[in-house]
Amino acid sequence: MEIQELKALIKESVREVLREERLLLSQALIPYVSEKEQEELDVMFGSPSDYENQESVDMTEWVKHGHKIP
Repeated sequence: MEIQELKALIKESVREVLREERLLLSQALIPYVSEKEQEELDVMFGSPSDYENQESVDMTEWVKHGHKIP
């Protein structure tokens, strides 16, 4: 294996680990919500499926890929 290939492999491996760690950190920082709190939130704000499309933005791809959307 050439040095450039090895560097590319290491770089991609580090990126993958960092993505996984970022996800774990994000999950750890999300506060716990009890069933009662969730019910109160549902009453106050309703369900996302009730919202108009222009009221929300789907951030799924942004979260998966950072600021670079493929």
